[in-house]
Amino acid sequence: MKNIFAFFLISILLINTSCKKEVSRSQVHNLVIDTTTVLAPFGNFEVKTPDFSNTPQFLITDFGAVKSDKIKNTQAIAAAIDSANASGAGTVVIPEGEWLTGAIHFKSNVNLHLKEGATLLFSGDPQDYLPAVLSTWEGMECYNYSPLIYAYDCKNVAITGTGILKAKMDIWKVWFARPSGHMQNLKRLYEMASKDIPVEERQMVNDSANFRPQFIQFNRCKNVLLENISIENSPFWVIHPYLSSDVTIRNVHVFAHGHNNDGVDPEMSQRVLIEDCVFDQGDDAIAVKAGRNQDAWRLNTPVKDVVIRNCMVKNGHQLLAIGSELSGGVENVYMENCEVAPNAKLNHLLFIKTNERRGGYVKNIFMENIKAGRIDKGVLGIETDVLYQWRDLVPTNERRLTPIEDVFMNKVTATHVDFISRILGDAEKPIKNIELKNIKVDTIRDQELIHENVSGFTRS
Repeated sequence: MKNIFAFFLISILLINTSCKKEVSRSQVHNLVIDTTTVLAPFGNFEVKTPDFSNTPQFLITDFGAVKSDKIKNTQAIAAAIDSANASGAGTVVIPEGEWLTGAIHFKSNVNLHLKEGATLLFSGDPQDYLPAVLSTWEGMECYNYSPLIYAYDCKNVAITGTGILKAKMDIWKVWFARPSGHMQNLKRLYEMASKDIPVEERQMVNDSANFRPQFIQFNRCKNVLLENISIENSPFWVIHPYLSSDVTIRNVHVFAHGHNNDGVDPEMSQRVLIEDCVFDQGDDAIAVKAGRNQDAWRLNTPVKDVVIRNCMVKNGHQLLAIGSELSGGVENVYMENCEVAPNAKLNHLLFIKTNERRGGYVKNIFMENIKAGRIDKGVLGIETDVLYQWRDLVPTNERRLTPIEDVFMNKVTATHVDFISRILGDAEKPIKNIELKNIKVDTIRDQELIHENVSGFTRS
């Protein structure tokens, strides 16, 4: 197995993994669909990306938008989206200036385009994100406040332009502290999910749950593009492609330093390309996820074929995290040519986390050509008993261990670390086939290798 993966890795490097090759273009209603090939050591895959360059434009001021009027702006954006969709495909244009708005809900074949100097400022009032929509909370499906930007079961959708998406944080930052009742509602949702209670009955908007919504969620969507935009602040996870396919996130800048402010969370999504982005956030930069426990076993959809390249991380918990919500399975993830800012606050470059409740699997994880400075913990961390607040909050209703195998890191540099690798496997299911090559650090503060229940570890 190791020789096979080494062959793939060498072959891909000889071709230059950073390039994309256009394969074909198709056109519907002046909307062009680019099909590109992404090269990766686990095998190449194609991503379909919408190009709205030739579609008609729908300026929100033509639909009654007024900069300081939240209600008119919310209505105008919705009307422009309706018109763009009705025309077959179209671009909704946000002109220069600051536009206060409530939730934005996409329809298929629509591009939300922010002109240079444009800011969409999202209200901090939770009431502006009702009625509740089908969403998730940390890997469990439920009805919650609408994400600030929400697309459900859409095809060919995009957010483009050089403008800013910004969240007002007045209420959300109060909810970061998990106000009274929040933990009990977490427990209630966990129990409902573990008993396969229909999602329609999992209504989590009440006077005490305080479940913050994601900033951007593409839920069950196809052919998604985020390009050139900047995002500031977020109630919860920043960009959340969920059960979606053919997702491209390119040249996006994220700045969000609140609680649970992951940069990008591809969850149970497939064919995802993240490139040329800058992440500066209060949690993981990229967190690859696949649902939690019974919900993910029911949905039975892995996150698969994810490539992250040419990105800069200025702050975060992990450069690349996998889990802990990984019950649907994680396979084929490749991060290359990424850099961590010299003064960044970071725990690991790669951190894989699970626990006895998750099940699922992790395999074919590649990280290559990574440059970092000081790391608070280490280059690689793998832990199989990560439960956080859930350890005492709720019981283990069904025990399923997570097989983890085939993890490859090559050409990684850092200055100061506690360890190179800390791998804490489960005695019943040891972690298999971990290969570290060309890992160079200046100082190891603690111990180079800390391993329990690992089979097939090599370092060269």
